Amino acid sequence: MQKDYAPYGSDVSPGTYACVDCGHEYSNQAKTSMPPCPQIRKTPHTRHAWKILTGQGDAAIDPYPEKANKPVGIKKATFGSTSKE
Repeated sequence: MQKDYAPYGSDVSPGTYACVDCGHEYSNQAKTSMPPCPQIRKTPHTRHAWKILTGQGDAAIDPYPEKANKPVGIKKATFGSTSKE
């Protein structure tokens, strides 16, 4: 199932998008992440997302931008005692 909206910061495919808050249209050819709407300071924006008009929308490998930049498969380092008794 394809999502209807791509939140700001989402990795997306090329396509056309419309701001869900003000309707501003944005087209991209290749983008790694969606920018905030350029109208964000002119009108209230509460949903902070783009409606997908054409294209595939959110990339399958990065469906949620709040999880971006978090390493996958890396475990927290633990430190044990190094003294020899």
